[in-house]
Amino acid sequence: MVPVLVGTAAAAGAGVDGATIVWWRALAALVVAVAIQVATNYVNDYADAQRGADTPARVGPSRLVASGLATAGEVKWAALVSAAIAAVAGLALAVAVGPELLVVGGASLAAGFFYTAGPRPYGYAGLGEVFVFVFFGVVATVGSAYVHLERLQLLAFAASVPVGLLATALLVVNNLRDIPTDAASGKRTLAVRLGAPPTRALYVALIAGAFVSLPVLALSREGALLAGLSAPLALRPLRVVASEAVGARLLPALADTGRLQLGYGVLLAAGLVLSA
Repeated sequence: MVPVLVGTAAAAGAGVDGATIVWWRALAALVVAVAIQVATNYVNDYADAQRGADTPARVGPSRLVASGLATAGEVKWAALVSAAIAAVAGLALAVAVGPELLVVGGASLAAGFFYTAGPRPYGYAGLGEVFVFVFFGVVATVGSAYVHLERLQLLAFAASVPVGLLATALLVVNNLRDIPTDAASGKRTLAVRLGAPPTRALYVALIAGAFVSLPVLALSREGALLAGLSAPLALRPLRVVASEAVGARLLPALADTGRLQLGYGVLLAAGLVLSA
């Protein structure tokens, strides 16, 4: 939701006549983003189970296939239905805006699939964080502004940076938690490759980067500084990650990072709109 909110807010007031937001397009972009996220999670659940990456030793919420809550076939169909919903909403946007959105949508769906599926999943090669930053930061935020403006916008690119940093932080703390089980199953995430101490430092740097970027955004719209009010939400997850917590003790940091991302995104979007 966050990149769609921020991208839409960046587009507000940026047109020639100031009235740029087409609300059905904003809703369609939200459907696309959420459906791709859901589809990616289903593919991840299915593919990790097939590869043996989900073991009884794994810490965290139960996975559907590995725990027997759903069959592999059911999860595969759920992924296909979610992807189809994203495709239908994306097609409507492409008809209204332009065929270039078909390329963006296709690349986004492919990125979700090849994260843990396919012959050489990039999530197993330590590239998950890069793709999350690109697709859940830059592509989703800039794309959400593009569907209204029908052009690329520098502000949307700038706003996509903190959005991407926080989305990446969410994956980093997730992979930090899973270092022992991922390493044992051969899943070479960035956290496994770096080790726990550098991964903890990376998490801190990502959170700090999101707040350091606000004065830069404020050069275009001073209301961006409003997102700084979400800083208290960062304190608890930073404290947990810096405390060398492992396994289940990192679960609160995972949830708190999600809350931080949402709070920061809502405040940033509000600030961009108010100062448009």
